[in-house]
Amino acid sequence: MKNVFYSYYLDSPLQIGRVFDVFEAEAPEKDTAIFFIHGGGWRHGSRQGGTHILMDEFARRGCSCASTDYRLNAKDAFEQISDVRESFDTFVDILLKKGKSPRIAIWGESAGAHLASLCAYALPGELGEDVSKLKHPEIRPVKAILQATPYDFLPFEGIMPQTWGVMQDIAGAPYEQDPQRYERLSLKNYVRNDNPQTFFMEAEYEHLFDSKFTKLIAQQHRKMSINSQWKVYERVEHGFLHDLKRKMQLQALEDICLFIEDKLTTEV
Repeated sequence: MKNVFYSYYLDSPLQIGRVFDVFEAEAPEKDTAIFFIHGGGWRHGSRQGGTHILMDEFARRGCSCASTDYRLNAKDAFEQISDVRESFDTFVDILLKKGKSPRIAIWGESAGAHLASLCAYALPGELGEDVSKLKHPEIRPVKAILQATPYDFLPFEGIMPQTWGVMQDIAGAPYEQDPQRYERLSLKNYVRNDNPQTFFMEAEYEHLFDSKFTKLIAQQHRKMSINSQWKVYERVEHGFLHDLKRKMQLQALEDICLFIEDKLTTEV
């Protein structure tokens, strides 16, 4: 692990959370970069730690990578989506200024998968988020890698009270007060034929978000001639891809590499 990266801050003076790290690819360089969004229930987590282990490995394999934070103290998820879009846009600008391809696969896990999926599927500004600072709004992710992704942001029978409390907190208003806000945060409402090819990664012991719904999206994509992939990893739990030591972690790494190169095939 070469352990070298560069941090880019979006503001001056600096704002906590509005920062991302870039790992430059080692030669020979691939034409698709990776942009990662961490999980942590929208109020916790970091772009660093285990994420840096993953980014460093992908950089070693020839992918330029970025790992972003977002404001954990944001008033709602729309502010966090704005943060993610601005970091993504700045990463695009960095690649262009270096003469590199702006083809980027956006990758998120859990809460990060929620933010990544909306950034990938919805047009900039479509959710009502601030996009006034974007330099390249026309450049969108060419692929999405989503691990433990919420299908919608709505209450369901059996939802854990703590989970629902966190979701209402980050939505910015109680569900009964503004249900439309929750629809705007629901991925199901943005599944359409301009979505990027997506790889849904699911854990066998997933306990928060039912993976049958992401399988449904992959099936819908196939009907739209979008060659999306869906796979369950055995004997692992929610958020399992935080290191590269276990069998399924290593398998997931290889599958992501295959997906980026359009070589991954799964049954949906």
